[in-house]
Amino acid sequence: MNHDRYDDGYVAEILKTVKTVAVLGASPNPVRPSYGVIGFLLSKGYHVIPVNPGQAGKKIQGQTVYAALSEVPEAVDMIDVFRSPEFMDEIMDDVLTLSTKPKVVWTQLGVRDDEAAARAEAAGIKVVQDRCPAIEYPRLLGHH
Repeated sequence: MNHDRYDDGYVAEILKTVKTVAVLGASPNPVRPSYGVIGFLLSKGYHVIPVNPGQAGKKIQGQTVYAALSEVPEAVDMIDVFRSPEFMDEIMDDVLTLSTKPKVVWTQLGVRDDEAAARAEAAGIKVVQDRCPAIEYPRLLGHH
């Protein structure tokens, strides 16, 4: 898939169908983008699971934080990545070893690794890169 541009329908369908979102690189700091996005997703009714080894066992926006994707005790529909692009290869290793694969790997603004994306797609996982759900949701779904 070409990741330079996405069909609005593709992105809207993802946002409409996923329910459980693991936020990788979640920060407890209210000025960090991940903190705001977690709040946004919660406000839209998503079940959000923060993942950050340095915060494991604590809570961010009222949600218990896990150290790693492999430690999240339930299947997730989407993984939203707030990590630098150089980590995408090892993140994809983790994703592809999960017993239940996510339907979607979404990377935040500025995060893009087409090789990692291709590995996910080869495993049947949809990918959205260099986008923010808190921007795309209002743009595509408005008040739904």
